[in-house]
Amino acid sequence: MAELRASEWTDVPRLKELWKLAFGDEDAYIDHFFTRYYAPERVLVLEEAGIVLAMTAWFDMPVVFADGTEWSCAYLYAVATHPDCRGRGLAGQLLAFADHWLKERGFACVSTVPAREDLHVFFGRNGFEECFALQQEQYQPRLEVLPTQLEQVDAQQYHILREQLLDHTDHVAYAPQALEYQAGVCALSGGGLYRVGEQGCACVELAGEEAFIKELLTPPQEREAALSAIAKELPARRYWVRGPYVQGERWDFAMLKWLTQQPKWNKKTVPYLGLAFD
Repeated sequence: MAELRASEWTDVPRLKELWKLAFGDEDAYIDHFFTRYYAPERVLVLEEAGIVLAMTAWFDMPVVFADGTEWSCAYLYAVATHPDCRGRGLAGQLLAFADHWLKERGFACVSTVPAREDLHVFFGRNGFEECFALQQEQYQPRLEVLPTQLEQVDAQQYHILREQLLDHTDHVAYAPQALEYQAGVCALSGGGLYRVGEQGCACVELAGEEAFIKELLTPPQEREAALSAIAKELPARRYWVRGPYVQGERWDFAMLKWLTQQPKWNKKTVPYLGLAFD
């Protein structure tokens, strides 16, 4: 019979093993989570016969609406089932438990970013709806564009810049611990969190010959100079740039489930969740 509960420190070796089997991430990346963010109550597990078979971590990421109202939201991260146990409904049981556990602690909703396209269907069957969208494009540096200033910043500075740029929009905010975790993820690859120009901000990770600008927030007229600055500081063969959806090709990125009565909000807008630690 399955037992559903918050994790314990003694679970950590098994959680690392399960994470590795499910996602194939490098040990340094997995260790970063357990060193910098993990606490027993931040990971929920399903076990059978004393063996953890499924897990999910969560981050505190409130949803902020354009009118300034804020709803407490937990972002589910690293939702994993042991490969030998898939198809038994264990992840669905864990998600249902997470709903109950988080609602008891005052969360109004939960969000997640499915790792693959087919997982959007799975989360949809478990009560999630498409909600957050991005635009992603490949960027080719242009030598004629003069770069603006680029300065690495800490999580608190990034938080301030980000909230200023997203003021009066529907978006997911990030608690300081979440941004500190993201800063560490960036550092593992040689990237970081940056102030770009006077008003912009960017989150950059590197992978081989590619640079992933996981978030670029900047006034439209400063965008090219911002990208030029990033390319100058962080040389790569290819650049992928993500940002809020405006028009054109839309990437349905993250999903949302309400645990309490859904607030009234303009469904015609496209809320923004940018950083998913993916």
